[in-house]
Amino acid sequence: MLDGKSMTWSPEEFASLPHKTVSVFNAHSKTNETYSGVPVIELLAKLGVARGEDVKGKLFLLGVVAEGTDEYGVLYAFAETDPSIHTGEVLVADSVDGHKLEKDGAFKMVSTEEKRPARWVRNLASITVIESKP
Repeated sequence: MLDGKSMTWSPEEFASLPHKTVSVFNAHSKTNETYSGVPVIELLAKLGVARGEDVKGKLFLLGVVAEGTDEYGVLYAFAETDPSIHTGEVLVADSVDGHKLEKDGAFKMVSTEEKRPARWVRNLASITVIESKP
């Protein structure tokens, strides 16, 4: 589907992309946090991945794997990244509470629909789209 396509953004290039802001409760730190970043679906769309009404059929077998520099990885169903299908927002954040991320690296994967941030990925290094076979 992506035929080996990939993109890389420096923190400066990423900062120039259209951002969205989300507020979440971080169950680990027991605080409300406000993240700013780019929705994963918008990053994937830059590679030609379908979104919105074009997501149907075998596209529901896709997964999105996010991995940090510490090799911590998580899986999201592709449909979870598309707001036309899922109520939550999956975002690659580059700031929290109005400040650049520091201890969490340049980028962090955040999801607004998680009861606890177990699938948030600090020090985000890569996002890979994978296909499941039925």
